[in-house]
Amino acid sequence: MSLLKLKDKKLLDENGEPLYAKSGTPDGKHFSIKRTFRACKYSWDGLVNAYKNEQSLWIHGVGSIVAIIMGFLLEISFTQWAILLISLVVVLAVELLNTGIEAVVDLVTQKYDPLAKIAKDSGSAAAGVAGLAEFIICLFIFVPKIIHLFR
Repeated sequence: MSLLKLKDKKLLDENGEPLYAKSGTPDGKHFSIKRTFRACKYSWDGLVNAYKNEQSLWIHGVGSIVAIIMGFLLEISFTQWAILLISLVVVLAVELLNTGIEAVVDLVTQKYDPLAKIAKDSGSAAAGVAGLAEFIICLFIFVPKIIHLFR
């Protein structure tokens, strides 16, 4: 990035020194509790919006609740809980990223574009792969426990 562009973006002060040297961050923002709480609110808003508008997140939510209930009923181990919860969170994160990708693509173009299709399909594929991995993890955790119940 050229010096002119950096000055236009206000990343340099009037002497050409980087702002992060003074403020601690490249964009000149200061760390504060208020900014942290505001960031948490934005994260919460994104989560609420996604659950209000994305069917796949509702399916994931219901599946997560079922998996957690089964974990309690089948008394899975601490390690199994860790693996289960990590897989649930990873799928949630990938679904949220996919929602963000779809929103940005829709913002950029409302008409059909092959590159937009690739972006949306790739995001959807990532969510699908993560969901499949989570399903397989649930099978590894719960099927042996269920089989043991019937012996």
